[in-house]
Amino acid sequence: MNTDAVLAVPTDADRAPSTAPSPLLDPYHGPALRLPNRVAMAPMTRSRADDATGVPTAMMAEYYTQRAAAGLIVSEGIWPHRLGKGGPGVPGLTDAAQVEGWRRVTGSVHGAGGRIFAQLWHVGRVSHPDLLDGERPVAPSAVAVAHGVIHTAAGPKDYVRPRRMLPGEVVEAIEAHAAAARNAVDAGFDGVEINAAYGYLPAQFLSDSANLRTDAYADRIRFVVDLVEAVAAAIGPGRTALRISPDNRLHDIVEADPARRYHRLAAALDRMGLAYLHVVQSGEYPALEDLRPRWRGMLVGSYDGPEPGDREQAERALRSGLADVYAFGRLFLANPDLPQRIATDAKLATPRGSGLYGGGAEGYLDYPALTVG
Repeated sequence: MNTDAVLAVPTDADRAPSTAPSPLLDPYHGPALRLPNRVAMAPMTRSRADDATGVPTAMMAEYYTQRAAAGLIVSEGIWPHRLGKGGPGVPGLTDAAQVEGWRRVTGSVHGAGGRIFAQLWHVGRVSHPDLLDGERPVAPSAVAVAHGVIHTAAGPKDYVRPRRMLPGEVVEAIEAHAAAARNAVDAGFDGVEINAAYGYLPAQFLSDSANLRTDAYADRIRFVVDLVEAVAAAIGPGRTALRISPDNRLHDIVEADPARRYHRLAAALDRMGLAYLHVVQSGEYPALEDLRPRWRGMLVGSYDGPEPGDREQAERALRSGLADVYAFGRLFLANPDLPQRIATDAKLATPRGSGLYGGGAEGYLDYPALTVG
């Protein structure tokens, strides 16, 4: 099979000329998802879960419900395996108490008319024994993150050299994602997004710098393909999505020739009928422009730079066909009613520097909604 073959982008009713004041407000009707608008809330770590148990707290339900007007909410990263936790206050999806906690969140979001996917987030080597009950982080190969620090309850720590995953542990990690996906559906989530971006475990397998294996997973797309197939088999492809950030160098990730690598990945996954592919444009490689013609399904786009992605940037992506839906991150923190603000051309609030990670309501629940009238 020619993995570099370009697939025709479908032209359907959901790409008809917009009659709304912004294409972001047009509904999206795809094979797997029907959304009232194309404003998605991107996954963002907020660190408000119970740190000892990984159970979501009551204020997390309020936080997501405040933002239920989004066409789609993607939750903060949730660890699917006990060695996948990436920081204090990060929630899990591995036991009954965590499922019940998330059920309260999803029930509240659905009661407000929203839709929410769970992001499965195994950080691999981007962790620390302090976060893992003393165990050493795992990774494709025993190569440490050389730059930066990891935040723990005791403060910032240097990264440690991870332990190379044995073949059975690779299989275990894949099976853990599938089990967590089943838990997500049981908890009321509409689907799951697998995080293969930003240098976390799946991205480590995709990379040249973190994956030095010589076994079957030396094929750098294989882990991600196996992972997506396992989750899709567990909950259905229409409830399964994938997030990637080609050529992003966070956490010492190096990808030689990202175009060829992600062409292969898109070709392997495009036939599966996934809910969507979430492409973060954050490196020199023009990922959205290059991968859009190679992906026939729903594509969620986002840009990650020094400044938050803005309305004009999002509208250009939708009008040009580079994306079907646009995911906003930081703007959704400060503007819980972001679709309404777009509809009324209201001024957008700016996120504060305090309250981003951990703590209470400050910087989390206290951003006001737009007052009309």
